[in-house]
Amino acid sequence: VLSFFHLWSLNGTLINLGLDRRRRLSGGNLIISSLDRYQDVGMYQCMAYNTVGAILSRRASLQFAYLDHFKVHTRSAVSVREGQGVVLLCGTPTSSGDLTYAWIFNEYPYFVQQDNRRFVSQQTGNLYIAKVEPSDVGNYTCVVMNSITKGKVQSSPTSLILRTDGVMGEYEPKIEVNFPDNVPAAKGSTVTLECFALGNPVPEITWRRANGVPFPSKVKMKYSNAVLEIPSFQQDDTGGYECVAENKMGKNTVSGRLAFYAKPQWVQTMKDTALAIEERLYWECRANGRPKPSYTWLKNGQQLLSEVNYRLSSDGVLSVSALTLSDAGMYQCVAENKHGVIYFAAELMVLASPPDFTGNLLRALLKAKAGTTVTLECKPQAYPIASILWKKGNLPIHTNDRITLSPDGTLRLANVSKSDAGSYTCFARNRFGMSSTTGRLLVTDPTRIIQGPVDTEIIVGESIVLPCQVASDPVLDVSFSWAFNGQLIAKGDGHFEFVGGRTAGDLMIRNIQLYHAGKYICVVDTDVESLSAVAVLIVKGPPSPPDSVTVEEVTDSTAQLAWSPGRDNGSPITNYLIQTRTPFTVGWQRVNTVPEIIDGNTLTATVVDLNAWVEYDFRVLAKNSVGVGEPSPVSVKTRTEDAVPDAVPGDVGGGGGSRYELVITWEPVPEELQNGESFGYIIAFRAFGEASWTHVATSAPGASRYVYRNDSIAPFSPFHVKVGTYNSKGQGPFSPVVTIYSAETEPSEKPAGVRARSVSASEIEVNWQALSFIPERVLGYEVAYWEDDTKPETMGKVRVPWNQTSATVSGLAGNTQYFLTVSAFNTAGTSPFLPAINVTTKKPPPSQPPMNVGWNLMGSQLSVYWEPVVAMESESDVLGYQVSFTFSVPFTGTWSELTLPEDDEEYIIFVQTLSEGGLGPASDPIRIHQLSNARGSRACSVEISPLSLFLTIAVSSFRSSL
Repeated sequence: VLSFFHLWSLNGTLINLGLDRRRRLSGGNLIISSLDRYQDVGMYQCMAYNTVGAILSRRASLQFAYLDHFKVHTRSAVSVREGQGVVLLCGTPTSSGDLTYAWIFNEYPYFVQQDNRRFVSQQTGNLYIAKVEPSDVGNYTCVVMNSITKGKVQSSPTSLILRTDGVMGEYEPKIEVNFPDNVPAAKGSTVTLECFALGNPVPEITWRRANGVPFPSKVKMKYSNAVLEIPSFQQDDTGGYECVAENKMGKNTVSGRLAFYAKPQWVQTMKDTALAIEERLYWECRANGRPKPSYTWLKNGQQLLSEVNYRLSSDGVLSVSALTLSDAGMYQCVAENKHGVIYFAAELMVLASPPDFTGNLLRALLKAKAGTTVTLECKPQAYPIASILWKKGNLPIHTNDRITLSPDGTLRLANVSKSDAGSYTCFARNRFGMSSTTGRLLVTDPTRIIQGPVDTEIIVGESIVLPCQVASDPVLDVSFSWAFNGQLIAKGDGHFEFVGGRTAGDLMIRNIQLYHAGKYICVVDTDVESLSAVAVLIVKGPPSPPDSVTVEEVTDSTAQLAWSPGRDNGSPITNYLIQTRTPFTVGWQRVNTVPEIIDGNTLTATVVDLNAWVEYDFRVLAKNSVGVGEPSPVSVKTRTEDAVPDAVPGDVGGGGGSRYELVITWEPVPEELQNGESFGYIIAFRAFGEASWTHVATSAPGASRYVYRNDSIAPFSPFHVKVGTYNSKGQGPFSPVVTIYSAETEPSEKPAGVRARSVSASEIEVNWQALSFIPERVLGYEVAYWEDDTKPETMGKVRVPWNQTSATVSGLAGNTQYFLTVSAFNTAGTSPFLPAINVTTKKPPPSQPPMNVGWNLMGSQLSVYWEPVVAMESESDVLGYQVSFTFSVPFTGTWSELTLPEDDEEYIIFVQTLSEGGLGPASDPIRIHQLSNARGSRACSVEISPLSLFLTIAVSSFRSSL
C-alpha cells in the first residue's frame, strides 16, 4: 500500500505549513488553532499525492458568523397621521450568518405582535404598519439575533408620534415588502416569500400561482398571509407566483418566479483502468444539475487542455488515441455549476510487458470425447497484445474446415478423432519478448448408460433401487449424482442411499413416502461429457383425508353427511367409512350407513341407527387398494332430534327397608338412551290380588330407587312392580312386571343355649341353639364381641347363615378377656341380644422359633435336629414341635400313603413349636438338594413331642398320618 502526502491551499495559494504556527497536518487533515476571522476566511482545497499521481479534494469554504453592534446615535422621531402607513427601518449592522428580527415596543419584554396590520420582515428587518392607530404611538427598538452565534444586539429606539393636522384618508394598497423577480431554490429546501402592503383600510393579502394551479397541501400561509412557505421544494413547485394586496379602494400585485436549481450529481463516472501501451483511452463522465454543469479534467491535480494527444469535449469525454508510459497517473473529472462542484478520481495504468502465461497455462492433459469440438485457449498476459502461433508436436498447425483459429488466439478442433490426440503448443510474441505453453490432448470413446432407471409404481413404506450403470473409457473418471424434481439429492438423507462402484451409481430409496413421487434423474459426469437418464416414480399409498365434512339433514336416528374427496395417492378410492364419537363412547366407532357400502364415487351418505338427542362428531375415512387413509377433520358437533324414550329401566327389583315401606329399585337408563329433555321415571306397583296399579313419577333422570310408605302395608307382603320412562316428547315403555316384598320386621326371639370356649390364642368358638317357630323370617345369626365392657367402639361382628349354630371368632389378642353375645337377623335388623358372656383367649405361643436347626442324610435316612424352646411366663407351654417340609413326588396311590422317589429333589424344611396358643414362628428354612426329578409337589408336616429334638425320616416310602 502506497503512502500519501498532502498539500493544502487557501484561495488558490499554497499554505506554507513550515512558516505557519497556527496550522498543522494530522493524518492529512488540516488543523487550525486560534481562528482568525480575517486571516482564515476563504476557500480551502487539499491535494493528496504519491508516486502514482495526485488528486484534488473538493473545495471547502470557511466563513465566520458574526454580528456587529448598531452604531450608537439618536434616531429621529417618525411623525405620521392617523390612518397613514409607516415603515420603521432597522438598519442592520454588518454581519455574517443567518439573522432573525424582532421589535420591542416601548420597553423589554413587550414585543410587537404581528397581525394583518403589523409585520416584521425577516428579509429586511424593517417593521411595517399598514395603518397607524393611536395605540401605536411609542418607542420602537429593533432586535437582531445571529442564529449561529446566538449573539443579539439592539438599535437605538425610534419614536412614533401622531401628527395633529388631520387624519389620513382612505387609499389603495401600496406593496412595501415583495420578493425578487427570480428566486432560485434548491431541491428539498424550504422557500419563504414575503409580501406586505400599506393601505387604508388595512389591505388583505392573497397568493396565487401564475399558471392557476392550486397550491398543494404542504404550502403554508403565516402572519395573516404575509408569508408564503413552501417546504421540501420540488421541480413541480417552480414557476410564477403572485401576491395580491386589496382593499375597497383598489388592489396592487407583485410577481416573481421560483427557479429550481440543483448542485451537480454524478450520473456516470469512469473507473480505474489498466491499458496496454499504444491502446486507446476513452473516459466519459456525466452529471446532472441545474443549471447544466460544465466539465474540466485534471491530471495529477493539474488541468488538462485539448492538444494533439488529449481530446476533451464539453460533454465530459476524455480520449487518448495512443497511450504512452507518460500518460499514467491520477485523473479527475470535475463537474461544476454556480451552486456546487464535484470531483471524481480514477487511476490510469499504462502497461508494457512481454507475453506471460502465468495463470493461463494450457491444461497438461485435456480429455475429449470423440466427435466433439475441442477449444484450446491461448491467453497470455502481454502488453501490447502478442501475435499467436500454434504447433502440434513440432509442426505448425494450418487451419481448414475442421480446424479454426480465432483472432484472440483460440484454437478450435471440430469433430475430433483419435488422430487429433497429441501435444499442442501455443507461441506468443510481442516487441518485448516471446513465451509459450504446452498441453496434451487425449481423445476418448463415448460413455453410454447401459442400464438406467425406468418408470415404476411402488407402495408407501416399501424400498426400491433405481439403477444407473454405464460403460466408459477406462481413462475417464466417472461420477454419479441424482436429482429429484429438479433438486440435487444430498448424501446423508435418511431415505436415500447411493450404492454401486466405478461403473454403477444406483440410488436406493428406503421406506418410501408419498412425497418421494416424482421425476428422478441420474446424472453421469466424466472428464469429457455429462449424460443423464430419467424415470418417473409413482408412489401409491392410502388416500389422503377427505375434507369439508358437513351434516346436511338430521332426524332423531339419522344424519345425512357430505364431504369432498382427498387425493387418491396413486390408487383409486374404492369406498368410504364413516365413524362417530359421542360424549358417552370411548374413542371413535364405525356406524351403519345407507348405502351400506359407500363406493369411491359417492360423496354423500346417511348415517342410521343413531340415538335421539345425542351430540355426535362425524369423520370420514377413504380406502383404496393400498389401505385405509387418515381420517378427515371432525365435523361440527351435531345433535340428533329428540324422540319418545324407547329404552326401559333394567334390573327392576327391591325389598327391604323399614316397616310399612315398599322399596323399589332399578338400573337407571343411560343418558345417551334418554332420547330428550325432561327425562324421568314412572313407577307402577300393586299388591297381590289387586287389579289397579298405583303410579308415581320422578323427574330425576339418575334416580334408581323409590320408597313407598303406608302404615297399612303388612310385613313381607308381595307386590307386582314395573318401571317405565318418559321425557318431553312423551311416555316410553314399561319394564317387565316383577314381584318384590315389602319390608319385614326384625326377629322377636333371641337364641338360647349360648356357650363359648377359647381354642387358641387368637380364636374363640361360639355355639347356640337355633330359633324355630317364630313369625319373623330368620336370615342368619350374628355374634358380637368386644374386649372391654366400657368400650363398645371395640366391638366386632361375625355373621353366619340361618342353618348354622356355631361360629369361630378369629384375629383376637392372646390371653385377653372378650365379651360375646348372639342375636338373629333379617333385612329389618337384629333380634334382642342375649346377655353377654365372657371368655379369655389362651396365652400366645412362644415367640422364639427353634434355633440351630441341622440335618444329616445317611443313605435313605434324613435326620433333623434343633435346640429346645422354653416358653416365657406370658406364653403357652410347648406341647411339641411340628416339622414341615416340601417335596415333589408322582402321585401313585391314595392320599394317605406317600412314596418318596430317590431321585434328586430340593427339600425345604422348617420347624415350629406346638402349644395351646397355636403354632409358633418357624425356624429359618433349610434347603436339601436330594431326591429330585419329580412331577408333582406336596407339603408335609410331622408333629413330635416337646422332648424330641431329633427326627429321622425314611425317604424310600412311609405312610402319612397328617
